[in-house]
Amino acid sequence: MEINGVEIEDTFCEAFGTVFTRVLVTARNKRWTTIAAQEATGYGTSTIGCDAEAGIDLFVNAENTPDKRPGVILMFFKNKKDEMSMVLTHRIGECVLTCPTTACFDALIDSLDRSKEFEVKSGNNLKFFGDGFQEKLEGIYPFEVFKIPVMEGEFIVQSSFKVGKGIAGGNFLIIGKDQGSALEAAENSMEAIKDIPNVIAPFPGGIVRSGSKVGSKYEFMRASTNQKYCPTLKNKIEDSELREGDNCVYEIVLDGATEEAIKKAIKLGIEAAVKVSGINRISAGNYGGTLGKFQYRLYDILS
Repeated sequence: MEINGVEIEDTFCEAFGTVFTRVLVTARNKRWTTIAAQEATGYGTSTIGCDAEAGIDLFVNAENTPDKRPGVILMFFKNKKDEMSMVLTHRIGECVLTCPTTACFDALIDSLDRSKEFEVKSGNNLKFFGDGFQEKLEGIYPFEVFKIPVMEGEFIVQSSFKVGKGIAGGNFLIIGKDQGSALEAAENSMEAIKDIPNVIAPFPGGIVRSGSKVGSKYEFMRASTNQKYCPTLKNKIEDSELREGDNCVYEIVLDGATEEAIKKAIKLGIEAAVKVSGINRISAGNYGGTLGKFQYRLYDILS
């Protein structure tokens, strides 16, 4: 298959089941929603080393938020469901409660299986920061909310947040003739993906320059460089996946609430990437189908 003269390899990406939360942060203006979002989702690229994979889903207009202020929706993905409450309590407590003018609400609207959603009491946990001066706010919202006194005034937080089943690790690879063209293609992919609801790209700018494989020659490493796609190694190893003229590879990694969200993001991202001159081909990362429950064939997504 080719799109715009760019080869699409007949392969698939392999993704994993996970749990996730979707949180709405509102503030006085977009400047402060952006600051809160950047702080709360920081150090959230991969559960290999981070407590969660995190990112910005969407910015929301004031008319579509519970308190009629500008908002931003954040998503947090985690492998272990019993750790999600603490992840959310820490990230909201350290990065949203502390941020000027913010409030925080649940925003989960869809998941792989609505019957298996559950709640964590992160807002209820945070109320104790009020040191006994916190109060339940009655009659304003159709869900339980606490107001916590702070030096600025009050922090409003929903008592509980839903946790759903989602997908982590959907991906595709952009293989280019040089760094400039490959990076431009990856940036175009992220621009095309940014307004798709229920999906995030948790790595810096949504782009991964250091794709990894499971395990390492060193026992203490859980993951290590994917040497098959490293341009500087293609003439030094026997199993390189790169060809003559392949000099830069970027990976786009996607986490989503549903399969539909992941597949739509892959499709739009690839279609945007292949419009850039200097892209040799598009591929995807997998483990031979042995690890991830979810497998998405590029041909099927793009056909």
